[in-house]
Amino acid sequence: MARQLDEQIVGRYPVGQRLRVLDVGMGQGTQALRLARAGHQVTGLERDATMVAAAREALSAEPEGIRERMRIIEGDGRDTGVHFLPGSFDVVLCHGVLMYVEEPDPLLAGLARMLAPGGLLSLLVRNADALAMRPGLAGDWAGALGAFDTTAYRNRLGLDVRADRLSTLTATLAGIGAPLQAWYGVRVFTDTAADDTGTPDDMETLLACEERAGRTDPYRGVAALLHLCGVRG
Repeated sequence: MARQLDEQIVGRYPVGQRLRVLDVGMGQGTQALRLARAGHQVTGLERDATMVAAAREALSAEPEGIRERMRIIEGDGRDTGVHFLPGSFDVVLCHGVLMYVEEPDPLLAGLARMLAPGGLLSLLVRNADALAMRPGLAGDWAGALGAFDTTAYRNRLGLDVRADRLSTLTATLAGIGAPLQAWYGVRVFTDTAADDTGTPDDMETLLACEERAGRTDPYRGVAALLHLCGVRG
């Protein structure tokens, strides 16, 4: 997914331009740190105190120049209007967050308002159109049958969360002034791998397969996750 995001950034902005990036729900800050290392000015927003502490610890180990390019704020992504002025960012990331938000439309509208004209909104969501794939491939036929007509699912942490449909998000992004420009599938072939699976010897080939499938129909349509990129008009 990092390659997909970089592709969108490179295709939209001059090489070397320092972008203002907001990472909403940044977790431990992996993506935010990667972008700060690339030279961008990054703000990470996270409400989980444990994650914030982990991100700050990781940042403290970076060189001074990178530490100066990244700030971390403990807060909720639904309150971006409290922390920032409209149009404050060139890129807004919201990866792995919508599944925990019961009503995502207000959050998305708030994120779109944070974008400068031409700004990029990057979303990573659970694919509701493919919820039957994981139980089906595991031979859980009752679970697969029940997954066709719902957007609710239980994740690997045991939490009851929700997924999003591509068609619904496409309409939402158009309605908030950041219409969909590109979308990709993520975890097409690897979603059923166990969490403790070691790194395979042919990791590069695996990643090449995932990358190709994530850009190609019909494979991307059954990916576990969707990566959507909208652009502020």
